[in-house]
Amino acid sequence: MGDESSISPKDRFLTVYGRKPVLEALDDQSLVVDKVILSEDSRGPGASEILQAAKAAGVTVQRASSHRVKVLAGNGKQDQGVLADVVAPRMLPLSSALSATPPPSPVLVLDGITTPANVGMILRTATAAGFAGIVVPRRGVAALDPMVVKASAGVAFRAPVLRCGSAREAVESLTEAGYGIYALGASGATSLFDAELPQRAAFVLGGETGGVSQEVGELVTEWLSIPMPGDVESLNVSAAAAVLSFELVRRGTTR
Repeated sequence: MGDESSISPKDRFLTVYGRKPVLEALDDQSLVVDKVILSEDSRGPGASEILQAAKAAGVTVQRASSHRVKVLAGNGKQDQGVLADVVAPRMLPLSSALSATPPPSPVLVLDGITTPANVGMILRTATAAGFAGIVVPRRGVAALDPMVVKASAGVAFRAPVLRCGSAREAVESLTEAGYGIYALGASGATSLFDAELPQRAAFVLGGETGGVSQEVGELVTEWLSIPMPGDVESLNVSAAAAVLSFELVRRGTTR
């Protein structure tokens, strides 16, 4: 792994946009805001409030074109001409985490989960349960934006997020590092509650409609199911994440 300067800003910060989320980040003394970027045409009371809050927090404000702010925010309809890069102290590239001694375990991998509320709730639940790493790929999963932060009740800033390009890339790297790969699915032959798990284990949660993608599914070591005696086909993915998380707590697998 290269030096810190080679790590993408997206692997170090959570970017929040819009006046209210930026002001909330600046006012939260438990957070470290790296910088605020304000569009050059932002004027009036709203801009003044941002500038005053940033000055009080000792945070640098950079001016940029409205187009640049929209590009950086990734959401041109809701950025309101301002964004902030908030330091996420536990966020790392997956490759850095896997080169650590010992590497993190257990690890959760998000695959195709596109609803921000689900991603946020999963981050909150898995962090509460003590997961050592939560892989949130840059592609195929909802962006880590203010909607995810809100759904996580702010836990997203402090979650052990591991970044990589795709879920497939994550599972390939984890397999190479000696992890067993377990996926949750209704057709899983083994109950989650009965599965024998190795010391290094990664669990894949699939998308809201399609479940675990085929390209990831073909790399799975074992498929696990959550027993459901009632007449329900499947659980919401965030609910499944909660069942998994606290089954691992019950086993003493998480920290």
